[in-house]
Amino acid sequence: MSRQNRRLSRASRYGAYVDGPDPLAPPVDLSEALEAIGEDVMAGYSPDHALQEFLRRGGADQRGLDDLARRVAEKRRELMQKHNLDGTLAEVKELLDRAVLEERKQLARDVDLDDGDRALAELTLDNLPPSPAAAVSELNGYDWQSSQAREDYERIKDLLGRELLDQRFAGMKNALENATDADREAVNEMLDDLNGLLEKRQQGVDTQQDFDDFMARHGEHFPENPSNLDELLDTMAQRSAAAQRMLNSMTPEQRQELMQMSAQAFGSPQLMEALDRLDGNLQSLRPGEDWGGSTPMDGEQGVGLGDGTGVFQDLADLDALAEQLAQSYRGSNLDDVDLDALSRQLGDEASVDLRTLKELEKALRDSGVVQRGTDGALRLTPKAMRQLGKALLRDVAESISGRQGQRDTRHAGAAGERSGATREWAFGDTEPWDVTRTVTNAVVRTVGEGGTAASMARDGVRLQIGDVEVQETEDRTQACVALLVDTSFSMAMDGR
Repeated sequence: MSRQNRRLSRASRYGAYVDGPDPLAPPVDLSEALEAIGEDVMAGYSPDHALQEFLRRGGADQRGLDDLARRVAEKRRELMQKHNLDGTLAEVKELLDRAVLEERKQLARDVDLDDGDRALAELTLDNLPPSPAAAVSELNGYDWQSSQAREDYERIKDLLGRELLDQRFAGMKNALENATDADREAVNEMLDDLNGLLEKRQQGVDTQQDFDDFMARHGEHFPENPSNLDELLDTMAQRSAAAQRMLNSMTPEQRQELMQMSAQAFGSPQLMEALDRLDGNLQSLRPGEDWGGSTPMDGEQGVGLGDGTGVFQDLADLDALAEQLAQSYRGSNLDDVDLDALSRQLGDEASVDLRTLKELEKALRDSGVVQRGTDGALRLTPKAMRQLGKALLRDVAESISGRQGQRDTRHAGAAGERSGATREWAFGDTEPWDVTRTVTNAVVRTVGEGGTAASMARDGVRLQIGDVEVQETEDRTQACVALLVDTSFSMAMDGR
């Protein structure tokens, strides 16, 4: 291989950052965390509580659990205020009104139509029930004169079928758009095979081979690509439970309309019967899912059955994240938070924030700053106590002033060597005057007031209080460091 070819084969490739820790991010800073934890410990918190408080609040440049929990609550509130559950019913009504209008137009302009047939058709349209569900059922055997009206009516049946399937199988609504009779028959076969497989599981006689055979025949309907029946059950039960919660959240009138129209899905009750059978199997195999919950929605944007089920899945994700981020249950830790759900609901930035908090907690433990005692409680190590003592001593040294000593401070004092700096005299100052600066100030003031060199040579320069400056001297303080051990019974009772 030539040198040029070898050079090309070693060429680097660059792409967008996708996931995981940021390789360019600086290492976690433990000093801020330790200082915050130390302050809480000195205020009376246990080390365990102090660490949890820091993770909850975050740092100066680090968002904490409280911020993530606030964003979760905001998104949940936004979903509830944005949507309503009328989407599918409104779409059906729109298609029905359009079909009836087109049919009336055709009846009016078709001169070849028998007058008796025209009158019967108009009578049928005039006496349609006000309920869209009842009207769709009433028109099931109607002989449409307008091809456009017939097409719109058939679209209602197709829409209902796709929406009902989309409730249980995400993406099915779009996948079956413009579907043929063969496509619908394939879906019916899939549902029949799926129900058979789930009923085998209930009897305890299913095998992995049964699942593999099912996926070989119908795997295109399951983009999650589960590896076994349990994974498939978990995915389907979660979505089916969300669909049931959506149904529970509807008004009684909405539920009745939907149940009546469901029998017209794909033009026959067969689909709804198969889905009812599927829901029963899923509830039996996954009774722990939330099948009875409800969340009323009164927003302005209507959502269909499929999209609405997705919204209720999002709400379930957000409720679980809120509990995980609260860390209020026994044995909770940051590993409990579902990173995939957090990224899905709040974006990749939120999952990066949580990873950083987990790295910070791990770094605190690995660095020997905190450790678990034999009783499981978190404690500060001697190393942490020394670092905490240094920080506290530094704070004391920066703020105290007192007798002469050899400790440097940032304040000017009344003893020690002259620092070379001067300041305007104030009442009570005992420092020596800086004669040069004082006379200079007086000369500058006199010239500014209109005085001349001749007048100053003749009359001299008169000093005023504002002209006087004094020389600053170093401030020296003295401190005493004492270690106090509280051996009272209350300390032992609190585990400190």
